[in-house]
Amino acid sequence: MTRETPLHDIHAQLGASFTDFGGWDMPLKYGSELAEHRAVREAAGIFDLSHMGEVRLTGPAAAGFLDYALVAKYSSMKVGRAKYGVIVNESGYLLDDLITYRIGEEEFLIVPNASNTPAVVEALETRLQHFVTEVEPAAEVTLTDESADTALIAVQGPNSEAIILTALDAGADGEFGPATASAEGAADAATVADGVRQLKYYAWMPLTIAGIDLMLARTGYTGEDGFELYLPNIAAERLWTVLVEAGRDRGLVPCGLAARDSLRLEAGMPLYGNELSLETTPFDAGLGRMIGFTSKGEFVAREALAQLGETEPARVLVGLSSEGRRAARAGSTIHSGDAEVGVVTSGQPSPTLGHPIALAYVDRGVSEPGTELSVDIRGKAHDFTVVELPFYSRA
Repeated sequence: MTRETPLHDIHAQLGASFTDFGGWDMPLKYGSELAEHRAVREAAGIFDLSHMGEVRLTGPAAAGFLDYALVAKYSSMKVGRAKYGVIVNESGYLLDDLITYRIGEEEFLIVPNASNTPAVVEALETRLQHFVTEVEPAAEVTLTDESADTALIAVQGPNSEAIILTALDAGADGEFGPATASAEGAADAATVADGVRQLKYYAWMPLTIAGIDLMLARTGYTGEDGFELYLPNIAAERLWTVLVEAGRDRGLVPCGLAARDSLRLEAGMPLYGNELSLETTPFDAGLGRMIGFTSKGEFVAREALAQLGETEPARVLVGLSSEGRRAARAGSTIHSGDAEVGVVTSGQPSPTLGHPIALAYVDRGVSEPGTELSVDIRGKAHDFTVVELPFYSRA
């Protein structure tokens, strides 16, 4: 049985088409996925991401445990910042990619992908048990899975900052009205607004909107400026309504998974289950640079990763672009002459660029930008060229 987010009723009222995604009943689109995509590129879109996981780590040894459990170094992170990373199994293959926020000196929030949350939690719990008994006996670390109680809403696009700033003016009841704040209150509001404007990419801040205490992060998966807002499930509908009202005159539209996928593909961002899986390593996906071989000591799969890194991967992740009209889809084979040299992992027409694009794993020898290849699309060969990633980046 699929699970529903706390915003499911709102999506149904908006006429969303639903799809099963990682065991969740998620909105695929509300009308035109192309219109939703373009709204994010030109104005703003609002997404329900409440299917994502949230795992909190607290305690004096939380940073040290993360250094041990994941491949990158987290103890050097500053409070208020975020880091993209991966978690691997003991053999060095990818369990998931995730974002980690440093909430305090002794507190972190890890956000795994929806379908991988149980596996990530299980892996972290197993590693924590080993850490506090074998690596750092009696170390104090507490792991709490808050996924079932936490909602996540994203506002993405060039107008996203203006929408968040407008939402700050909503009253505790979620209604917008004439300002009645004192001079002191107005000064405090101005300080908060400045904090939002100055918030850096991959950073977060605490915020209150319409009486809802939440975490505002300048992160996203679209290639545009934007924010992700973490809050309790019980307040999700109210916040969604406030944000929609704040964006009414700024082109904000609800967006589903279809637009999210085309947006992330244009931005060259990998998707677990497509570009990343238990059959790929960080080196295959071009993520080997984040492994802390020289910056930290013992960590899970260190020896396995070091051994994997001794030889270059046979196939590497690249971008493909075509001047034709036919789009390559996941699973399409790639050829150089008569030789099969790779496989497409994600592909579709780019709404922004106006031509087909794809992500693919290809043999290292044909991975240089400018290399001409052909892709088998329904039994016919179509010309594609290896290109630099991302396909699209905002000005």
